[in-house]
Amino acid sequence: MSVTINSPAVALTRTEIEAWKDIPVSVAVDLEPSRQIDYAIRPRTKGSATLRLMGRAMTVAVTPPDFGAVVHALDHVQSGDVVVIAAGGDTDFAVIGDILGGHLRNIGCAGLVVDGAVRDIETLGGWANFPVFSRAINPRGPKGAADGEINGTITVGSCVVSPGDLIIGDRDGVVALSPDMVRNRIGDARAKLRTESGWIEDLKSGKTAVAVFGL
Repeated sequence: MSVTINSPAVALTRTEIEAWKDIPVSVAVDLEPSRQIDYAIRPRTKGSATLRLMGRAMTVAVTPPDFGAVVHALDHVQSGDVVVIAAGGDTDFAVIGDILGGHLRNIGCAGLVVDGAVRDIETLGGWANFPVFSRAINPRGPKGAADGEINGTITVGSCVVSPGDLIIGDRDGVVALSPDMVRNRIGDARAKLRTESGWIEDLKSGKTAVAVFGL
């Protein structure tokens, strides 16, 4: 067995990504619920400051306790990528900690989404500019590094994620948007924000909730 390394997907442009910088996860999920990643995969970054994860998905598939593809990912990740690790929801072994996570952060990776466990959270969860989402925290480390795949289509928390998808995360959770959705639904996302702003102003003005929400 060996680690399979596929070519990276054609990247979304920086302009296409930046168009979504003010769109909350909740709005994106309202537009397309099937793109929500399981809400059990939670932010592990500490503190009360605003948390924002956004970048192209670099996908990694592993079968714990083997974490070979995670190690190889360090040599292939590009600045601005979000490393998305499919560990099948296995939480018996952490597949990444502060050493590999710290190196990813140092070379410009935007953050981590792990359908499995992470460890060393005192450090890994302390970097405000490197958001970490995972299903669990477990100090028990991996035991092999010979298998896995990079830049293949994966399933993370019941959501199919392809390399190059746009990953957006905040303290509500995580969503994975296909390039087509990124390009074609930004107008809908902005319209939803305008609608919500209107609701807030109408409620402040004294209108009844029944009237505001058309009940």
